[in-house]
Amino acid sequence: MRGFLLLAAVSAVSLAGAASAAGTDSRVLVAVLDDDINPVSQDFLQDQVRRAETGGYDALVVELDTPGGLGTSMRNIVKTFLASPVAVVVYVSPSGSSADSAGAVIGQAADVLAMAPQTNIGSSTPITTNGADFSKDLRRKIVNDAAAYVSELAREHGRNAKAAEAMVRDAANYGAREAAARNVVDVVSPTLTALLSEIDGRVTTPKGLTLETAGATVDTVEMSRWQRALDLLIDPNIIALMLSIGIIGLVVELWNPGLVLPGTVGAISLLVGLYGLQVLPVSVAGLLLLVLSFGLFVTDALVTTHGALSLAGAVTFVIGALMLFDPAGPAYQVSLWTAIAIAGTFVLLLGIALSRVAKARRNPVEVGVSNLVGEAAEVRRDGIVAVNGELWRARRADGGPLPPGDRVTVEAIEEDLVLVVGSSKPTEGT
Repeated sequence: MRGFLLLAAVSAVSLAGAASAAGTDSRVLVAVLDDDINPVSQDFLQDQVRRAETGGYDALVVELDTPGGLGTSMRNIVKTFLASPVAVVVYVSPSGSSADSAGAVIGQAADVLAMAPQTNIGSSTPITTNGADFSKDLRRKIVNDAAAYVSELAREHGRNAKAAEAMVRDAANYGAREAAARNVVDVVSPTLTALLSEIDGRVTTPKGLTLETAGATVDTVEMSRWQRALDLLIDPNIIALMLSIGIIGLVVELWNPGLVLPGTVGAISLLVGLYGLQVLPVSVAGLLLLVLSFGLFVTDALVTTHGALSLAGAVTFVIGALMLFDPAGPAYQVSLWTAIAIAGTFVLLLGIALSRVAKARRNPVEVGVSNLVGEAAEVRRDGIVAVNGELWRARRADGGPLPPGDRVTVEAIEEDLVLVVGSSKPTEGT
């Protein structure tokens, strides 16, 4: 009897364990992001949050490695993470990666913030486009806002709000072990598998979600080639280059209508550049300076200024390009050398074109009816002669007939464009 009861207990435990194992078959979606925080990476992460919600995943893990990026994109990502009913885990990985600036703030919005060994997080102090500090009053306003934002995120998720605030006020940056010791992050784990096992059963704050991630089925997704291409197209240097190629192509097409290729390439390049301007925040002053510079280049091609307007356009272009993406922050700006190279190319091309125009103006006129005087002509039929492949009405200076086949010489041109011809001079030896 006692043996029967023991066997029944063992069977019950086995069945319960099997049922439990069947009931905890969980799925985790892993989104790999090793890029700047910008509108393209924002769309990528928001798409993965929606996929995790609609696909029945138990958690979304974001493997993050970023130098930071746009504040607007960062805040949109934070809002998406906070509103997600699926647990979001930010994992700064692999070793050697970092979550700097905007990346550190995004990490504080995660339900679980983890780091791999030999990674770091922090350095979230706002700076200007050229890497300098703001003026005193403006700095206090911007830094206070950013510090309150990140500290509130940390506090609500049960982390060290003071240490998180120091990432903004003092540009503090923590290695993985120090971040865990200061409660800036929740977990330090060497691999994704180890992380999923370690956080299994954890109840998140403040959402109160219980994680079931140990032994989960993992689906990994990265940015698509199309997203990578879009990410490349919002590089400020590429945008400036595309706008310049677009203007050059359209100007060449206007100079030589019917070539088609320059106009087509120019239109496509201009549209690509305008896409970048639509995605990134731009300075109106910088954009107006670029428009002015293009206007100066085009005007110099139409008006004789001996290159003065081209030089003015080059200087205006460099200044406008450097100002163009001021609102986007330090991670997005046109390189000084790129701006100088583009402006120099404009000046060089216009210089070559203008030198050819000047040379053409110095040459004698090669077309016009006045050049027909002295030319030999052949009578085709009565009153019509052929000169240089063209047919003209004609009459003899002495009033005589013009028999077909006779060779004559043009002596004058009347106002009604009738040629006055005479007998051809005999050649030597005849």
